[in-house]
Amino acid sequence: MLKRILIIIFCLFSAINAFADELQIKDNAPKSYTVVEGDTLWDISAMFLNEPWLWPKLWRLNPDITNPHLIYPGDELRLVYDENGEPRLVKGKPSLKWTPAVRKQLKDQNPITILPLEQLAPYLNYATVLTQQDIDTLPHILGGDEKYRSNVDGALLYVKGEIVANKNYAIYHPGEEIIDPETNESLGFSATLVGTAKGLRNGNPSENLPATLSLDNATREIRAGDVVSPVNEGQLLPAFYSVRAATEEQFNARILSSYNNAREFGKFEVVLLNKGANNNVVLGSVYSINRPSPAVIETKNGPVYEEDASSWYRLTRDKNSDKTLQMPIERIGHLMVFKVQQKTSFAIILSTVKAVRIEDTITAP
Repeated sequence: MLKRILIIIFCLFSAINAFADELQIKDNAPKSYTVVEGDTLWDISAMFLNEPWLWPKLWRLNPDITNPHLIYPGDELRLVYDENGEPRLVKGKPSLKWTPAVRKQLKDQNPITILPLEQLAPYLNYATVLTQQDIDTLPHILGGDEKYRSNVDGALLYVKGEIVANKNYAIYHPGEEIIDPETNESLGFSATLVGTAKGLRNGNPSENLPATLSLDNATREIRAGDVVSPVNEGQLLPAFYSVRAATEEQFNARILSSYNNAREFGKFEVVLLNKGANNNVVLGSVYSINRPSPAVIETKNGPVYEEDASSWYRLTRDKNSDKTLQMPIERIGHLMVFKVQQKTSFAIILSTVKAVRIEDTITAP
């Protein structure tokens, strides 16, 4: 009997897993679509799928699309079903015209990518959260070859600490301490990029001779004490990450800020989360963005939003007769983690039905 029960449980579990990975085509999915400049694989997949992170299954290898990374603007894509009823995208078959024409070279165009990499590249190299150890141990600016705070490109900056010649560096101004709103733990310090530079020569600490940087670009005023950190040029971009839906059922994160310091933000904007490698966050993980609907108090005079209730009402309310209703939490979008640090991570918003806010929560989809 026990063996029979275990077999039934195993079959049910297998069926649930199979259903979780099953492609669900949207009711309003188009039958065909022509790729335009600026499209991404994620955007196109989101037109057809309820779960865009399953896009590799929709773009299964077939004679028409041998590599979904080599889809170009102007390509016509059609939604078809194979002999097993499984959906897939194929290239449309253009009608043949026996008229002379100049052959178009695909090399003249750039293939579409999963995400807009040109927008993400600067964040991959420069977005960071400084730890106290970074501030204490990394090289820092002492001054420059001119007594100007607004340094110009090509200016020389003198640094206390070790510098490697010809290596690229980012210069950060340490900002406010970042406190986890859930645990009150310190997650580090905000870092404002104020410039980029290249190592010119190392110093000699025994003779109190500082190292030297050649300033490539100053975005803000560079001050004494600003932190100098090496830039990891040439790291893998998200197109090469394994984009997948996060599976951690108990995962719950918060949006701490946006890179542009806005209170509300939309698609393809970069945000900072209060979870990182210490919570098993990995590159390419896709999460849901959620927002609780406003709480409602059911009173004898009718329902009212809790936030709209007066201070007097809150003091005098009859808690025995009035009941606070916790309204549903709704999913408003998705984001993907593209850079992970120890206690924090950076993510890009992939889709949203309304403006995302700092108070919104992040869970597995």
